[in-house]
Amino acid sequence: MIKRTLELVALCGLIGGGSLGAHHSLSGVYDIRAQGEVTGVVAKVEFMNPHGAITLAVDNEDGSKTEWVLTTGSANALSGLGFGRGGPNTVIPGDRVTISYLPARNGRPLGFIRSITLPDDRQIEFEVD
Repeated sequence: MIKRTLELVALCGLIGGGSLGAHHSLSGVYDIRAQGEVTGVVAKVEFMNPHGAITLAVDNEDGSKTEWVLTTGSANALSGLGFGRGGPNTVIPGDRVTISYLPARNGRPLGFIRSITLPDDRQIEFEVD
């Protein structure tokens, strides 16, 4: 009986701990020891839970464009930073911004935002949650 109880407790710990780690671990997707910076025009803004995203159209040297998807913190965190409907730090499609980010481990044009420099040159730092 004790053996079965311990097996059940261990199984629940693995299931619960694995799902929590998968949700909160940035290092699974992003290289937390590296940092990149990209400048482009905001194409789309999605502030939703659990994380928002800013899609940025970035000009390449050859004249083509690359679409970057840069993940943000939660909608609540963004609201606290003044992003969202009419807030002082709201970004909208068409704004030219510079974003400092943690790059994706797989080299794709994805990142987790560390800071954003707004069109008026104000810089907003993001907390990693």
